[in-house]
Amino acid sequence: MTAHQRDAVATREAILAAAVVEFTAHGYAGAGVRQIAERAGVTAMMINRYFGSKQGLFAEAVDRSFGPATVVGSERRGLMRDMARALAERTAPGAEGLDPFLLMLRCASDPEAVEIVRRGVEAHAGARLAGLIGGDEADVRAQLGLALVAGTWLMRVVVGTGALAAADDARLAELLGAMLAPLTQEADTRRAGDADADATDADADADADAVT
Repeated sequence: MTAHQRDAVATREAILAAAVVEFTAHGYAGAGVRQIAERAGVTAMMINRYFGSKQGLFAEAVDRSFGPATVVGSERRGLMRDMARALAERTAPGAEGLDPFLLMLRCASDPEAVEIVRRGVEAHAGARLAGLIGGDEADVRAQLGLALVAGTWLMRVVVGTGALAAADDARLAELLGAMLAPLTQEADTRRAGDADADATDADADADADAVT
């Protein structure tokens, strides 16, 4: 990579990082291209050069925000337990925030921005969780799980309702886990049933072979 290419990558990264901060703080409509450029240390023209438009920049900022795993893990085993624990810890007073959900909240009043956020949520956190859940209605189950995550974050962090804000993290994780667990239980039951059916078929085939 040449020095010019390295500079271009660094510039693009600086703009994107600045955009995530500004969009999260002010929403899509409230974040100005000029303010993003100033934070990144570039001119507003550079944003159009690298991202085409404010909309293009916002779409990449959403991907940057929802791409990394925050609450949804990478392993199916203990998925909902780990998800509940992470949610309780990440919404605790003084904890590192769940900025992707703040970005989503800030942009909720803008139809254009909401559509971009929807695509980002479905492509990243939604698809990741659905893939781990598996089985019938995995997408619906995954989005119900994300709805619980977003609602818990909203009530505990943004609104700060007394009982949730004061709740013990470990106990809250237990309660959340109990609410999330059914999202995978049916798929687990069906997997077990399929395995039993396969075993029964194998036994029947073996018996038939023995007779013949």
